[in-house]
Amino acid sequence: MVFNTGAALLDAIVLSVVSREPEGTYGYRITQEVRSVLEVSESTLYPVLRRLQKDNCLSVYDQEYGGRNRRYYKVTEQGMSQLNMYRAEWQSYSGKISEILQGGGRV
Repeated sequence: MVFNTGAALLDAIVLSVVSREPEGTYGYRITQEVRSVLEVSESTLYPVLRRLQKDNCLSVYDQEYGGRNRRYYKVTEQGMSQLNMYRAEWQSYSGKISEILQGGGRV
């Protein structure tokens, strides 16, 4: 992809992926879902998860799966507020960019 993915957009994408599962989801699955639409490495995504946790947008819990502990991430109330803000901003931003790139609006 030729366009850079900034920190805010990665945060929004991760929050959106995690919010789809009411009980939360685990790191590997988050990574796979994000990678299905963006070229991004695990070494990029795990710091995003940690930052969102530090910012109280995600809560974390461990659960046994197949004899091992699996770390799950769940969107907090604050995280949902942040995600809703990102969604509103994205609607405005992407609409303006699409209009310009598709030859519409004037600057």
